[in-house]
Amino acid sequence: MKITRTWQMPNSNTFSIKPISNLIGKYLSDDMLSIDPFANTSRIARITNDLNPDYPTDFHLDAIDFLKRFDTESVDFILYDPPYSLRQVSECYKGVGREVTMETTQASWNTAHKSEIKRILKPNGVCMCFGWNSNGIGSSDMELVEVLLVAHGGQHNDTIVTVERKIQGHLF
Repeated sequence: MKITRTWQMPNSNTFSIKPISNLIGKYLSDDMLSIDPFANTSRIARITNDLNPDYPTDFHLDAIDFLKRFDTESVDFILYDPPYSLRQVSECYKGVGREVTMETTQASWNTAHKSEIKRILKPNGVCMCFGWNSNGIGSSDMELVEVLLVAHGGQHNDTIVTVERKIQGHLF
């Protein structure tokens, strides 16, 4: 496993941060079926989704509903860049006029996404997870390949990127 630490100013568009953009380019190729359930304005993945209808994505679904659209072991590459805290989840839902429920403000919200990601990712498929922690998908079905720590300096939280590959022969 490779671990890299770099310094970069924070940016709300995670994928525009140069070391992160470079890391994505290392693993993503045009021939892959790639998806992004929290795309915001990003068009890096082939199929994009964001709850906010103001963003130019292919779908405007709740992330779990978007992930459930895909067949088992059908996706090559997943960018998983959800809101980093349950407070941010709540703000996102309120920002688009959606009801904030107990389900959307508990850790089970994230766990449900990760279960779907494991289900839809092909064997040897890659998932990149972004956040303030290094949990990634974190299961025996996944091999941790690389970690990138982007330190933003000052009082800014770091962005931690984990790159995991689904192990051949493991089912969800």
